[in-house]
Amino acid sequence: MLEFNRETLARKCSGLTADQLRLRAVEPSRLSLIGLVRHLTDVELGWFGRVLSEAEDTPFMYWRDGAPDGSDFDVDDADVDEALRLWHNACAQSRRITDACESVETFGVYPEGGDRYSLRWILTHMIQEYARHNGHADLIRERIDGQTGD
Repeated sequence: MLEFNRETLARKCSGLTADQLRLRAVEPSRLSLIGLVRHLTDVELGWFGRVLSEAEDTPFMYWRDGAPDGSDFDVDDADVDEALRLWHNACAQSRRITDACESVETFGVYPEGGDRYSLRWILTHMIQEYARHNGHADLIRERIDGQTGD
């Protein structure tokens, strides 16, 4: 189901120009398709890289200290090809980390606070995260060119 949701986001972004991918949903929202891609890149890196594999040095691509809302949705000058490449790379890394786990009961530790999360919990959370943002992507894509559906 996680892979289905990743593919859904990819379909929502396909066939659009860089300017269309940067187009904001509605004022005052900062949501855009490429912003969602950038956001989900760091979500992948956080949950699979930092938590599950416990590699606290996994760098975020867009989230910055001191930026309360992050910079993932600051897309006016975003390089959309790079953003899509980084997202695909983060998803591939997440798959490798998941494949290396012995079971869905493998645990990782959240660096800030030390809470423990199982692979099962992380996968469920990621499905929810993508599904919610794919709902946003549906509305943004419909605004861009009228395309609806998965």
